[in-house]
Amino acid sequence: MADVVMPQMGESIVEGTLTKWLKKVGDQVERDEPLFEISTDKVDTEIPSPAAGTLSEILVQEGTVVAINTVVARIGDGAAAPAPAPAPVVETPAPAPAPAAAPAPAPAPVVEAAAAAAVEESAGPVSPLVRRMARENNVDLAQVSGTGAGGRITKQDIENYLAAKQAPPAAPVAAPAPVAAAAPAAAAAAPLPRVEPAKVRVEAMSIMRQKIAEHMVHSKHTSAHVTTVHRVDMTRVSKARAKAKEDFQQRYGFGLTFLPFITRATAEALRAFPIFNSSIEGTNVLYHNEVNIGIAVALDNGLIVPVIHQADEKNIVGLQRSIVDLAARARSKQLKPNEVQGGTFSITNFGSFGSLFATPVINQPQVAILGVGAIEKQPVVIDDAIAIRSMAHLALTFDHRLIDGALADQFCLKVKSILESWSDEIL
Repeated sequence: MADVVMPQMGESIVEGTLTKWLKKVGDQVERDEPLFEISTDKVDTEIPSPAAGTLSEILVQEGTVVAINTVVARIGDGAAAPAPAPAPVVETPAPAPAPAAAPAPAPAPVVEAAAAAAVEESAGPVSPLVRRMARENNVDLAQVSGTGAGGRITKQDIENYLAAKQAPPAAPVAAPAPVAAAAPAAAAAAPLPRVEPAKVRVEAMSIMRQKIAEHMVHSKHTSAHVTTVHRVDMTRVSKARAKAKEDFQQRYGFGLTFLPFITRATAEALRAFPIFNSSIEGTNVLYHNEVNIGIAVALDNGLIVPVIHQADEKNIVGLQRSIVDLAARARSKQLKPNEVQGGTFSITNFGSFGSLFATPVINQPQVAILGVGAIEKQPVVIDDAIAIRSMAHLALTFDHRLIDGALADQFCLKVKSILESWSDEIL
């Protein structure tokens, strides 16, 4: 008998939603055959079976939020088994409803660090993100109702608790002043405007869209976002690509784009400026020894960021191969857990959709992200003469808590210098 568990699809991921079973109880499954689908704020993907055999039990139903490493099913050895009993429904417990006339909660007192740690431990297992949010906002976790799996406290629970604390108390009702005649009852509270059903269409967000929304709001809440934009002459790269792309396609079976050149230049810049390849943990800076670059991939229903591990060790061919492979499997829901983990820096290529430049949002817990704008031929003044050059804008969004503008510009100038002086052979 083999246990099937909810995998961890990223360092900061503590739970996921089991969205669909691809097999039913009694079905035969092969090892690595897609078994079920999950959705998190990192990825929407299929999870393969860990063993071959018969799916003997399903312990978690579709649509359930499940903590990582939870056993969601069991696979037997393939021998005939009696008809299985209906799988138990695992539901996320809802928070107890508050009394109808309960007053707004009073602000929690500031707790000393040692005491706060003790209170956190009493609140049960929570994620590092929740613990950090509780410490930073002086939240007593014992006072927070958990809505996660098994009553666990989630990030959303902390945010709801803080929002309730910050809500202004209801103003006391003053005695009415004497009036000559009583006002009509309808004037006491004007009704809210009603939206006619025929003028709107209500559609629930997908689970992936909900998770992306949470992740973006969390990033904005966490990092001090600043964006610097540099214009880069991509003419040398454009000529090198044009010269090699036909042979490249014939030799490797996939096209050559501009993205591996930019990824290569970024990897070199990350080695030269390691602070951009770091993350923040409390008051400490964690410098990552590996250069693992995430490449944003647009999907029909969202966006995910698979990771090229050891990107600084790959040449143009290796980087292009990784980009094509990861993008294809991201769109077909075939990414593996390790392929969305370990990212230390991200690149997003909004130029592929015609955008000149944008201000991308940092992919937590990283401290910077590079946006690539469209590459277009433009008239440029060079040595007091007008020339036609292939130009692009690179937009670097960085966390101003750790990185200052001067350093961010130096990083961009390093990337710019590598691209504008490109001379490496591709084939």
